[in-house]
Amino acid sequence: MDQERIDELKKRLNEYNYQYYVLDNPSVSDQEYDRLMQELIAIETAHPELLTSDSPSQRVGGMVLDAFEKIEHRQSMLSLGNAFNESDLRAFDRRVKEGVGPVDYVCELKIDGLAVSLMYEDGQLLYGATRGDGTVGEDITHNVKTIKSIPLSIQESQPMEVRGEIFMPKSSFERLNEQRQKEGESLFANPRNAAAGSIRQLDSSIAAKRALDAFLYMVPEASRFQCDTHAKSLDYIKQLGFKVNPHIRLCHTIEDVLAYIEEYTKKRNELPYEIDGIVIKVNDLEAQQQLGFTAKVPRWAIAYKFPAEQVITQLKDIIFTIGRTGQITPNAVLEPVRVAGSLVQRATLHNEDNIKAKDIRIHDTVVIRKAGDVIPEVVRVVKERRTGQEIPFEMIKVCPHCHEPLVRQEGEAAYYCVNPNCDFKVIEKIIHFASRDAMNIDGLGEKIIEQFYNLGYVQDIVDLYHIKWHKKEIMELEGFGEKSMNNLIEAIERSKQNSLEKLLFGLGIKGIGEKLADHLARHFKTMDAFLHARYSELIALDDIGDVLARSVIEYQQQAENIQMIDALRSLGLNMTYLKEVEDIQPNPFYDKTVVITGTMERMNRKEMTTYLQSLGAKVTGSVSKKTDYVVYGEEAGSKLDKARSLGVMTLSEQEFFEEVEK
Repeated sequence: MDQERIDELKKRLNEYNYQYYVLDNPSVSDQEYDRLMQELIAIETAHPELLTSDSPSQRVGGMVLDAFEKIEHRQSMLSLGNAFNESDLRAFDRRVKEGVGPVDYVCELKIDGLAVSLMYEDGQLLYGATRGDGTVGEDITHNVKTIKSIPLSIQESQPMEVRGEIFMPKSSFERLNEQRQKEGESLFANPRNAAAGSIRQLDSSIAAKRALDAFLYMVPEASRFQCDTHAKSLDYIKQLGFKVNPHIRLCHTIEDVLAYIEEYTKKRNELPYEIDGIVIKVNDLEAQQQLGFTAKVPRWAIAYKFPAEQVITQLKDIIFTIGRTGQITPNAVLEPVRVAGSLVQRATLHNEDNIKAKDIRIHDTVVIRKAGDVIPEVVRVVKERRTGQEIPFEMIKVCPHCHEPLVRQEGEAAYYCVNPNCDFKVIEKIIHFASRDAMNIDGLGEKIIEQFYNLGYVQDIVDLYHIKWHKKEIMELEGFGEKSMNNLIEAIERSKQNSLEKLLFGLGIKGIGEKLADHLARHFKTMDAFLHARYSELIALDDIGDVLARSVIEYQQQAENIQMIDALRSLGLNMTYLKEVEDIQPNPFYDKTVVITGTMERMNRKEMTTYLQSLGAKVTGSVSKKTDYVVYGEEAGSKLDKARSLGVMTLSEQEFFEEVEK
């Protein structure tokens, strides 16, 4: 009797869930739904042997994990190449037709959320995983189960993977931030950050409260389910109970695609969720197979990215921040305004010269823009709205933190605090050292570093490796249990094994960015060789000019820098370059110097750099007689002109990949 009633309740509740969360067409009142759910929970509590993983009661959350497990994807979750204009899209269409002839395209809204892979076996949800690095993701099954539009079971007995996007609707986002504001918590910048923060909670009850949703848009092995087109695969998973975006459209020509993009560029702000572009996919699955993949992206799909959004707001004040090198940056304090999905309250003004050139004043009405993850900036002033109450800008003369005089160095637009003991400079240096692209010390964020500094536990970079001495005191602080403290100590110890380029970047030598640190480490191999490099040797390297060479020499000559490196060495930090060139197939770019310029279709600039390095190439940022190749994309400018004037070999992006594929 109990089993029969449970089966009936599960069937009815799953049906109501589907009607409410997938079809957006509820058939019962909330009170009736809650009454049936409470009855189900009561029976399962009394008879725990009858509780199954696909029960609707399992969506309420409550599971708490110690850590996220890793899951290796059965097929890589690749990112898409980007298109930014009509020319890019027509080039994509031309390449597709050259490969397989005329095709139909499926256009989909590019939901601004978090990619997810759902795996089902014997009709039951086996796991949900994040994209991760594309090969290995994190197991988020406990949180996926709280999303009521994702079925816990399906009528398909074969193993089946379905991919899609978890997102937070605008209404849920507004409610969440209102609640956080009432409770004195920091607000999420946009729905995407809120969704990502929710789905990566170890406690599933937190995700359950945040009303996440999901659209599913891909079946990696659709042909196994008698689907010969992408559109048919979407129809099939819709029949199985998955939520598919209702605005997907089959387009027969590139003109139809352009019309779809124009339509949803206008409609995007009316949608109940954020989108940041349009995804275009070849519909025929056999044609997809024929087109195949590059090293990073499929050739049969592309993502059109909406152009940078510009909005008007008021500049309320100008404040100053200090970086790890002591550089002082003026920043605009704005009347809060939503730009490209984020609530923007600050924007960079770059430097004094930029402010004066644009005649930016306090209380001005200004136009700001933000593209992707780029820091918002003030584009221009709306001078016709001036009232006479605007205050002209004046650059500060002393550091806003230590109050020592600022210095503007010859040939630079920026001002610097040169006080070596300025607290904020020291904190920023430590934050940079521990950051993901430098020593990648997991769990050591900005606020924690600032807290440790203010409490006296960490006064410089070397002190990070003495944190374990203060374990007992730190565990008495709020938020630091023994497990989190042990994890932090382990992360600090792991960082000692990093390759030399990570350490060089982490040291924060003026002008030495991530790419240049790798270049220097690759050349010198050891810290000692780098510290003894002469000006003549440095200036002879690609991408090292007079200013950077002098910056390195100046760093070498400061005794406190050498003492710090010696201390790090004595603590066991690796001081050698660990990367080795693996078995690289013969190719025309091995051991060649390559410059990338313009906007690429298949990869972004960082991915292109990594790919070239995997071919054994040396990627630099400037063109000279030493350059072997310049690879160019759309809107290539002065670098391409200079390469041609010097007789350097130039390759379009398509020509480059053709050379590689030979």
